[in-house]
Amino acid sequence: MTTTLHSWGQRHAQSDFCEPAFIQDVHLDLKHTNLAIGLGRSYGDSGLNEAGRALSCLSLKRLLAFDESQGLLRAEAGATLYQLLEFLIPRGFFLPVVPGTQYVTLAGAIANDIHGKNHHRAGNFGHHVVRFEVLRSSGERIECSRDKNAELFFATIGGLGLTGFISWVELRLPRIESSVIEQELIPFEDLDDYFELAEESDLTHEFTMSWIDVLSSQGNRLRGLFIRGNFSPTGPKKFQPSGKLLRVPVNLPSFTLNSASVKAFNSLYALKGRMHQGISRTSYRPFFFPLDAVLDWNRIYGRRGFYQYQMRVPPAHARDATRAVLNEITVSGEGSFLAVLKNFGSLAPEGLLSFPREGVTLALDFCDRGEKTLALFERLDQIVFEAGGALYPAKDARMSHSAFVSSVGGEETLNKFIKQKDPAFSSSFWRRVMDERT
Repeated sequence: MTTTLHSWGQRHAQSDFCEPAFIQDVHLDLKHTNLAIGLGRSYGDSGLNEAGRALSCLSLKRLLAFDESQGLLRAEAGATLYQLLEFLIPRGFFLPVVPGTQYVTLAGAIANDIHGKNHHRAGNFGHHVVRFEVLRSSGERIECSRDKNAELFFATIGGLGLTGFISWVELRLPRIESSVIEQELIPFEDLDDYFELAEESDLTHEFTMSWIDVLSSQGNRLRGLFIRGNFSPTGPKKFQPSGKLLRVPVNLPSFTLNSASVKAFNSLYALKGRMHQGISRTSYRPFFFPLDAVLDWNRIYGRRGFYQYQMRVPPAHARDATRAVLNEITVSGEGSFLAVLKNFGSLAPEGLLSFPREGVTLALDFCDRGEKTLALFERLDQIVFEAGGALYPAKDARMSHSAFVSSVGGEETLNKFIKQKDPAFSSSFWRRVMDERT
């Protein structure tokens, strides 16, 4: 059936929607374009396929094999991180890399080569994938690994779902002694403090990140809360179900989020951080998945939705470029209360188009205020690309062709990917950055 699909940032597309129950039921449309979709957590348009076919993988969620001695799990690509953790945690295992939400599929984690709070130790999700199978429009079902069909393997990791329909995935898992996190909250007041904390914490803690108050940025001053943690060696191995959660029932009026409300939220969040600073023990869920505390939280941005702007800049320019970006946002008055600053480690990604590389990443949400917001992004782009940085395609809804080429490492890298891309797969994002070469 034809239906309207939405991304998390409230972009939308009309697509021919199908949800096959088994991989044998996947029928690719060779007259139009195809795209596998999951839970719709991509912020921009990389998970949308206007006027094409959207193939949901959500019914393909079976666990296929588990080798406890080797820490290997094989599952169909529609299995969610939430579902996998329910199985793994009581058995003393966890996922190697998780983003800020559990509501992501295995295929989505591979397609976007997701990263988490432990990038400085574990790298990207793709580093822990052993092998997978891809259904191509030729009708072939191709098993891929680092030793078998390697070029397709590396193109599919971070390949935005454009190399075919992933049917199953085999993943290597880390063991845990408990599902409890020993965390520490440390308030900081300037950007130099952040970098000192990050450098120190990367040596002692497996998980690190920081929340920052963008509107507090002035020169080197920056109010923030540094969060670091490790799995505790003692405690239960207990899966925490979602239960009854708060939900945003409708799209809020567009005037709800403004500079005054963002300033108020940031002040309260900073105060809460100070009140709870220090070392404590907490369950894995609020530590890893803060975005899941309120269901449908994207509705607070109203019908026009929002953009997430996520940048990465290399170590040599990290301080100056980050400071310049933050100061530009402060001057603009465009606030973001979901602002995350983190260091990426030195482990190079394996995916051809993968975003996380050594340096500093900053992710911010902005209400869609039309040309005003887009003009701000143009100014931020100039700072980022002059510093040799990149933007995250999985979060993007407006980058140009040249910005995309720069972000993936140049035309040579892009051409290598195009050779592996399935000709019958496409997305609204791909056509935007490739067909409109501006």
